Amino acid sequence: MQASVHPITCYVSFFSLIHQGNGSINVHKAFRRGKVYCSKISSSMENPEKGKNGNSERLYLGMDFGSSGARYALIDKQAQIIAEAKREYPLYLDGESVNWARSWKETLFSLLEDVPVQLRPLVCSISIDGTSATTMIVNRDGGSSCFISLVIVVYESVAFRLVDAALQGSHYVGLFCIMRVARMLYQHQNKDSAALLHQADWLLWLLHGKLGISDYNNALKVGFDPEMDSYPPWLLSQPYSSVLPSILAPGSAIANVKEDVRKRLGFSEDCVVCAGTTDSIAAFLAARATEPGKAVTSLGSTLAIKLLSNTRVEDARFGVYSHRLDDMWLVGGASNTGGAVLRQLFTDEQLEKLSEQINPALPSSLDYYPLPAAGERFPVADPDMQPRLHPRPDSDSDYLHGVLESIARIEAKGYGLLKDLGATGADEVFTAGGGAKNDKWTKIRERVLALPVSRAVQTEAAYGAALLALKGAR
Repeated sequence: MQASVHPITCYVSFFSLIHQGNGSINVHKAFRRGKVYCSKISSSMENPEKGKNGNSERLYLGMDFGSSGARYALIDKQAQIIAEAKREYPLYLDGESVNWARSWKETLFSLLEDVPVQLRPLVCSISIDGTSATTMIVNRDGGSSCFISLVIVVYESVAFRLVDAALQGSHYVGLFCIMRVARMLYQHQNKDSAALLHQADWLLWLLHGKLGISDYNNALKVGFDPEMDSYPPWLLSQPYSSVLPSILAPGSAIANVKEDVRKRLGFSEDCVVCAGTTDSIAAFLAARATEPGKAVTSLGSTLAIKLLSNTRVEDARFGVYSHRLDDMWLVGGASNTGGAVLRQLFTDEQLEKLSEQINPALPSSLDYYPLPAAGERFPVADPDMQPRLHPRPDSDSDYLHGVLESIARIEAKGYGLLKDLGATGADEVFTAGGGAKNDKWTKIRERVLALPVSRAVQTEAAYGAALLALKGAR
């Protein structure tokens, strides 16, 4: 079956692809055509015909399609990485717009070709994660060539004003779906032949050929209720409900790789394609936090926390919502504090040198609320909150100490808020992102949180997707 696609994504995601860090936009630098990075293979698999017991080794392939590029990770049954590589998206223009579908498709098959030829027959399952903000309308019966429109996803306040009173009581993330789906179908010429897919769904469809299947993580933002394990009645009663995909648990087997793909690339006849997830959840899975109370803090440009909980938590005031993970819930929130404000105050060299002068065992008396600009969302919901970064001491190392400790206090307040809202209390924190490299900060956070804090061994979403493939094969 051929299908044309109409991808729609949030403009913020688009600009994160090509923002150069100095206020300029350079599309060509962000999309070097077909460039491959970090391709490597474990020496233990250079001659992979036989495993330890004389049987062929079984391998599991995960692929991550992020904002600016994609990567794969190939693991064995012990979850050890056997091979990995990454690519930037190639640039294809249709007029003044980027043809994302073509870029993603070419990157998908280029990455599959990057898997060493001798390992491809050993791959028994494949899963893919993608950006949940990217949703696509696909023509079931084929038609026009691929095209794209980038739109601004409406703010939550606008969505609330436009949502019918019947939606009251639904989980708040699903409220976005009316505007997303309605806008997409308005732009789609033949609504009767339309199918809604997410980025990961569409890429997986290219491999298994069964249109209209998604997972309950990606589908959360188009209204699927993972606790009910179904779409809510108000959504099913809408005239466009026929476009909604069928939902599986992430990692569930969908179908074997299509024969033409399998023969062209050399995968085995029994290689199965498994339902995917979002890129952020795949990154959480990569940290191997598998029990209630285990948490992952991502210290990137912002501070994002995710906590495995026995209880589902939703609170629109703080942007808190829960993704289902099997019989548990992944509860999350994100603060505007983080690496962005540190970059405003210090260079990378200063951060490294000044951190060496900090004694993390000594509390800082400085009380800041570091923000890169006005406005906070979690754990304080105040769009007008002003950054608090004064008074500044004479010592730059003391100043950095105060800023790092203040961010740690915000992190602790965030985990405390999740617990107050009903989530399982955190008992261990793994760290991802650039801030995980700062050992002094880790020790400060461990003291402030009063919890064990360590750097996650694996943080790449592709590794998390490979774990889903491993789960699906079992």
